[in-house]
Amino acid sequence: MKYALSAVALALLTACGQPGDTSKTQETAMTETQAAHPFTYPVTVKGDVVDSYFDTKVADPYRWLEDDRSEQTGNWVKEQNKVTFAYLDQIGYRDQIKQRLEALWNYEKVGAPFIEGDYTYFFKNDGLQNQSVLYRKKGDAEAEVFLDPNTFSSDATTSLADVSFSEDGKILAYSISEGGSDWRKIIIIDVETKKPIEETLVDVKFSGVSWKGNEGFYYSSYDKPEGSELSAKTDQHKLYYHKLGTAQKDDPVVFGGVDAEKHRYVGGVVTDDGKYLIVSAANATSGNKVFLKDLTKADSAFVTLYAEGTADFEFVDSRDNALYFVTNLNAANKKLIKIDATAPAADKWTDVIPETANVLDVSKGAGFFFANYMVDAISQIKQYDYDGKLVRDVALPGLGTVSGFAGKTKDSTLYYSFTNYNTAPSTFAFEPKSGETSTYYKAAVKFNSDDYESKQVFYTSKDGTKVPMIITHKKGIQLDGNNPTMLYGYGGFNVSLTPAFSVANLVWMEMGGVYAVPNLRGGGEYGKAWHDAGIQLKKQNVFDDFIAAGEYLIAQKYTSSGKLAIRGGSNGGLLVGAVMTQRPDLMKVAIPQVGVLDMLRYHTFTAGAGWAYDYGTSEQSKEMFDYLKGYSPVHNVKEGVAYPATLVTTGDHDDRVVPAHSFKFAAELQAKATGPNPQMIRIETNAGHGAGVPVSKQIELAADIFGFTLFNMGVKELPKQ
Repeated sequence: MKYALSAVALALLTACGQPGDTSKTQETAMTETQAAHPFTYPVTVKGDVVDSYFDTKVADPYRWLEDDRSEQTGNWVKEQNKVTFAYLDQIGYRDQIKQRLEALWNYEKVGAPFIEGDYTYFFKNDGLQNQSVLYRKKGDAEAEVFLDPNTFSSDATTSLADVSFSEDGKILAYSISEGGSDWRKIIIIDVETKKPIEETLVDVKFSGVSWKGNEGFYYSSYDKPEGSELSAKTDQHKLYYHKLGTAQKDDPVVFGGVDAEKHRYVGGVVTDDGKYLIVSAANATSGNKVFLKDLTKADSAFVTLYAEGTADFEFVDSRDNALYFVTNLNAANKKLIKIDATAPAADKWTDVIPETANVLDVSKGAGFFFANYMVDAISQIKQYDYDGKLVRDVALPGLGTVSGFAGKTKDSTLYYSFTNYNTAPSTFAFEPKSGETSTYYKAAVKFNSDDYESKQVFYTSKDGTKVPMIITHKKGIQLDGNNPTMLYGYGGFNVSLTPAFSVANLVWMEMGGVYAVPNLRGGGEYGKAWHDAGIQLKKQNVFDDFIAAGEYLIAQKYTSSGKLAIRGGSNGGLLVGAVMTQRPDLMKVAIPQVGVLDMLRYHTFTAGAGWAYDYGTSEQSKEMFDYLKGYSPVHNVKEGVAYPATLVTTGDHDDRVVPAHSFKFAAELQAKATGPNPQMIRIETNAGHGAGVPVSKQIELAADIFGFTLFNMGVKELPKQ
């Protein structure tokens, strides 16, 4: 069984335009606009690349920054970091913030246990360990370290991505990520000796590991691209089978290939009884096709369960020949259905848990299904049997986010975690037969949750849509418009932002800050209709929702434009980039992190073409090109505008949203912005999109963001605790 460590997928054509004469000094390279503010930025030479889209020519002067392997780009990164860290170093209380983050972060974190073979396994972090450690114990014996990712590399930037055990629990296949890259290696070990039993599998990407008994497993990857592995386009995913004792080069392609229809995302999972292989194939991050292979029959052909690929299907479990899927086909808020593998025609499918007014997710364990409903972004849990009969409503510790209720059929106890914005994650043991819950592990963070409060409000967006937002802060703050406020958003890819605890956000609120999270359109909080209301030619709805959230916080005197910061990552980085270029007057600080910022070229990097369901592409139609160009942050930085103080953040190994997005955006801001606000970029080296980042680097980044934010809001010293 596979266990992921934590709670969607974006390639570079080699740079068409190279930088010109780099011998210019910084002084002679400065524009008149740059001279109008007090910052001297590194030279970013303009090339002469011009692209044609339909009847429009678009200059791309910083195309050379797309070449992540060039010496010029490497030097540019170093020079930008020199300027940025010199600026951050002048913030006197930055170290104070870092120390407070370290103090609060330093608490033990223990994950839910799971049984494989003769051992019980669990993840634990003593407090400030860069990577969580996998422990195991047999019976009542003392727990021992099984895998310690902190030993994988000297700087702790090689992380454990996931672990998957053979059916008998005697062999483990675990994947690692180096420098935060999406490219993974799979290492196969004997669990008793902890030693590898064969060569490491390499060049694996966007893949799970699903065992076929004890003899081998299925995994997915792309052919290694020509050019840079961190940015070159990858668009044909394949499913392979690895039989233990054989070389990776001999692994057969099970699904996909040169002569087959191309799919950008392919995954395979074996049913728990080993009878069937379920394959999901998709070309976008929304909608997939589903195929079935009978593993009990040699050379059996794939049977198509769902060919259209316009709806989402997620396999949950099987029982005998019954296959259970969660789908939004004819059910915008999702339902659980049953398909008979021996008679899989769509007219024979039956509903097990019908669609309701709330969005559904389903897990399974101990012979039951657990329906996790999202009600205004808050979790509700219902327990069902396999016939769809309600067993009980599960009582939860409070209003917040629940995950878990997952395990094997033979498990007698299941575990779940509960959290919200002012409650650290705790793990609970649940007895499915009786419905009793007990505390398994309670996080001992050194703060009093009663000192903080969260409340949900509903505000009105530009077109009259009601949007929910949760606002969290210390009790007793004055609504005088003077509170530093962090407005965080995402708004895309059917992703739901539900309440979750963060040490970093706790420190922000300790310092008198307000933390606000709106559930923007484009997300999944209200099902497919909510998602589709924020895609392609409706993407502006997302930006309008975020702008309206900021206006609400100002109108209600939580804050003012001089004390408002906006922040988001990945698609949320696009959100921040678009909103700060559309409404630079609304906020004082903008933090676009690992953002999708060049909307005309995003689909040419790595697996970015798969994001077209949400964004559309500049090649799709003239209408879509005009729309994308109308909000693309890189293309909407205007000469002479006083933009908010901006700290762009990215990682030099980000092969999901390649750092060229952030490089180009920062270059445009530095060349064109006027006024007193800094336009900086912070580039983490040997780091990717975010997964597996060492704790030490997480703390440093949070301290830099909070220090930069408060400093630019005019905060001279931190409040006394």
